[in-house]
Amino acid sequence: MSPTPDRTTLPPARLAPEAELARAALAAPLLARAVRLARWAGPETRVGAGGELVDEQLPAAAELLGYAADDEDGPAYASEAWRVAVDTGLVEVTDGDEESDGTAVAGEDLALLTSGGPAEILALWQTALDTVLADASVPDLDDLVDALSEGGEIDLDALGFDPEAEAEFLDGVLGNLYLLTVSEDGPGDEPVPLPALAASMIVPDDMGEPTDDILEQVSDAMMRLDDQFRLLEPIGLVEFQPVDEELMAEAGDEVAEVPEDEDISRYGLVRLTPLGLYGIRSRMQEAGVDAPAVGDLADKGADVLLDATARFPQSSAQAETELWLAGREPVAAARELLAAARGSDEDGPLRRLRCQQALSLTGPSAEPALRDVLGDPELGGLARVWLTEHGFSDVPAPDPAMIFWLTVDTLAAQLAAEGNSEELQGLVEGLASQHAGFFDTAWRVDHPATADVLEAMGRLHPDKRVAKEARKAAFKARSRA
Repeated sequence: MSPTPDRTTLPPARLAPEAELARAALAAPLLARAVRLARWAGPETRVGAGGELVDEQLPAAAELLGYAADDEDGPAYASEAWRVAVDTGLVEVTDGDEESDGTAVAGEDLALLTSGGPAEILALWQTALDTVLADASVPDLDDLVDALSEGGEIDLDALGFDPEAEAEFLDGVLGNLYLLTVSEDGPGDEPVPLPALAASMIVPDDMGEPTDDILEQVSDAMMRLDDQFRLLEPIGLVEFQPVDEELMAEAGDEVAEVPEDEDISRYGLVRLTPLGLYGIRSRMQEAGVDAPAVGDLADKGADVLLDATARFPQSSAQAETELWLAGREPVAAARELLAAARGSDEDGPLRRLRCQQALSLTGPSAEPALRDVLGDPELGGLARVWLTEHGFSDVPAPDPAMIFWLTVDTLAAQLAAEGNSEELQGLVEGLASQHAGFFDTAWRVDHPATADVLEAMGRLHPDKRVAKEARKAAFKARSRA
């Protein structure tokens, strides 16, 4: 799978428990059909040179799977399920040749379905997924027949088909669907309209109104995705509502432009299932993409936790931290977090912010660890905040130097986490209005980020006079440094 999403910003996925995912894998219709055929395979089963069921046996296989004798699609579905059974090791075949048919028997991996653990079942399902994804990247059978050359070989040039490009396109679509699923501002569990997903692959980010050519490309991509997601749904990867066939007939396959009053569901809707989220993440990891999952850090040190969650969306950071805390004694966990939060490096402020957020999830029993750092110049301020918020009354008041240091540290953390956000602008305005002579003292604060924070205040404050004071204070801070 191509590493399409930006690995530096990929949020962590919230995966279902392995046992639940394994049950979903076994319930996937296509894998279930493959299992039935594997149990059916025996001495009378005959296969061709490539391990495929011979034509004479397809009707019996289709009947076993519940297709009526007059169902024209039955043999094709049986052939697809057989291919999955062979590729996953549920069936072992001895290939035939020009003179005689090959044979097939149940494979050793069939026993994994009843005796194997969730990880083994999921590995088998992942192999089945690879088979289906490969099939989904192949053109329609009718197109292949039309592209047959006189010698009986497929003319890919005439077909306009590039296997590698087609596979990369599908990988890119699934990567975008994954990113939408795990992003905090994405649709979450809600389905994604097919036009939006197709446009994410076609329309340039800096394009305003799409041109007719771009709309035509989006429409073509939608039709390809409609076919591909129909193939991917039976393996349990997605839940898919296809494009309305009446709509395609009305629009003549040019369906990329959605009228404002139109029901968007008619244009197709798709969402990754929990099993699909697991499957795409696994493929990303195999391709070298750093695709974290909530819970990955549960057995790591506090330093790793704070560094990693500094890049997570807030809800994901909290979920990861809760799992980390659940496996530790409160006082020991708090001491480890506080020790990891120290440091005058560029990432220190954000690390302390994440530490403060993590400590807010601990109960009053963590008190001794916070009292231990009351005299620490970097941690004493946040320790006082924690003790006060947890209702302890005998908290020593901080001196002015600690108050100003904590203020600069907090602003530096907000800058690192959110940039020039509206929330930070409000915080800047509040500080300047509530503390007369703030800048006269702030530039003297012995903090590595003092000058940067004051420069940011100069950018963000709407009052020109106050902004000028902030910039002058920033200049003094840099000169002092």
